[in-house]
Amino acid sequence: MDLQKIATYGSAAAVVSTGAVVGGISAVDSVKGGPEKREIARMEEVRILVAEEVHRQLSNAFPKITGPVTGEKDPTLDYRQTIPKR
Repeated sequence: MDLQKIATYGSAAAVVSTGAVVGGISAVDSVKGGPEKREIARMEEVRILVAEEVHRQLSNAFPKITGPVTGEKDPTLDYRQTIPKR
């Protein structure tokens, strides 16, 4: 019977001490501004991801090469002197 009481008290002490440690760590984290720091870090991460996505979308929207467009040829006649016939 004594062994059972020792085991019960030992496990109860372990539970109480674990709760105290976890609660203490949580209290210290709150005092040092842990939640705010995590929120700022998360917002910065989201900001970076959005910036990368916007850059990628803009670079895809305005490509450097538009395809096989060659443009018009330069005129060979001086239109001030000669009017082309239709």
